Amino acid sequence: MSGSTPPPAPDEQRPGVIDAKPVRHPGRWVAVAVIAIVIAMMISSFVTNPKWDWPFVFKVMNYSPVLEGLAKGTIIVTVASMIIGVTLGILLAIMRLSDNPVLRGVSFVYTWFFRAVPRYVLMVILGLGVLYLYPTLDIGVPFMKDFGLTFYSLDVKTISSGITVGIIGLGLSEAAYMAEIARAGILSVDRGQREAAEALGMDSSKTMRRIVLPQAMRVIVPPTGNEAISMVKDTSLLVAVPVSAELFYQAQVVANNTYKIMPSYFAALLWYLIICSVLMLVQARLERKYGRGFGGSATDGGLMTKVKSLSFG
Repeated sequence: MSGSTPPPAPDEQRPGVIDAKPVRHPGRWVAVAVIAIVIAMMISSFVTNPKWDWPFVFKVMNYSPVLEGLAKGTIIVTVASMIIGVTLGILLAIMRLSDNPVLRGVSFVYTWFFRAVPRYVLMVILGLGVLYLYPTLDIGVPFMKDFGLTFYSLDVKTISSGITVGIIGLGLSEAAYMAEIARAGILSVDRGQREAAEALGMDSSKTMRRIVLPQAMRVIVPPTGNEAISMVKDTSLLVAVPVSAELFYQAQVVANNTYKIMPSYFAALLWYLIICSVLMLVQARLERKYGRGFGGSATDGGLMTKVKSLSFG
């Protein structure tokens, strides 16, 4: 009986040194060179072309009417419209997910209408048509005005200023889009989260506020940030109301008075870039905040850990 062959030593089992060479990507370097040349050409055009008139651009950015349009027609309208849109949108999303068919129907009709109507058309109708159609708005029992069953009459002229109409129009339109965003975020939360909260004695409203919505924010924040940035740009539609205290409108006024079209328009463009860049930074911070614990262990973001710290009073 012959003896078995002894196993090889550990050092002999290891493979030799692999002389691997990295894969070359010459196309990448060609693309980098082309992009660098294009960027250099753009910078050279901006710096050397006297028609840009950069001193005048920065001068227009600091004009009092332009700054007033930036503050009132762009920043204030954006903030107020997004507050209306987010608040009403979340309410519409909850209505859309309700078991009540009437609430579901109202939410569906609202989102259908305002998503189908272009914002420019909506602003024209609100700015020019509402005051003509409804000089006064009567609140009471329908068809019973002659019998004295009108509880309150609102003079539409008192709220028909351009900024107010613009905020209402953009806010109502934004609510339709935010309703779909909020609905998607709520549906992204596992059904077991609600069931666990209900088992712990939490009612539906507290479950939505304390459990569902905080977890849904991870899905809601990114598209909401995009909507806020879009709202900044959509404030230029206030010209349809019409509103004169608006950034781009004031830049147009300067362009028409000075015949320096591109420098005046570029001044407004720079302000839009600055505002939207700030909003992008805020969005990134919110995404990091609401994304913490996602994908980690149960102790990082689980329901039970959160519920233990809640007060049910």
